[in-house]
Amino acid sequence: MPLLYVVAAALVDADGRILVAERPPGKHLSGRWEFPGGKIEPGESPEAALVRELAEELAVDTSASCLAPAGFASHAYDEFHLILLLFVCRRWRGVPAGQQGQALQWLRVPELFSLDMPPADRPLLGLLDALL
Repeated sequence: MPLLYVVAAALVDADGRILVAERPPGKHLSGRWEFPGGKIEPGESPEAALVRELAEELAVDTSASCLAPAGFASHAYDEFHLILLLFVCRRWRGVPAGQQGQALQWLRVPELFSLDMPPADRPLLGLLDALL
């Protein structure tokens, strides 16, 4: 089974809320809520991948120095095994806006537990609850 490495950000605003994005129609697990991010390209560091993905998906600018490694999740889907690296980010420039038409919402950690999230994202909620 191929391994797929992805990065994601828990963007935390000044009120302690975390941004989640709804997966767009037509994508794997569409309609579920996830932490924004995406695939690591060959030769790309996880931090560089996340800076790029946040710019592409949300039109926000941040730097690797603003990304704090928080943890990871490992989940076997039918077609691939996903390794998700989660970073916490509290500093960025711009107002997050879904560049692919995806809905966004800012929620506190306890509210995240009631969302329909991909299996790889869900285990990270307890970690965020402990960290934040």
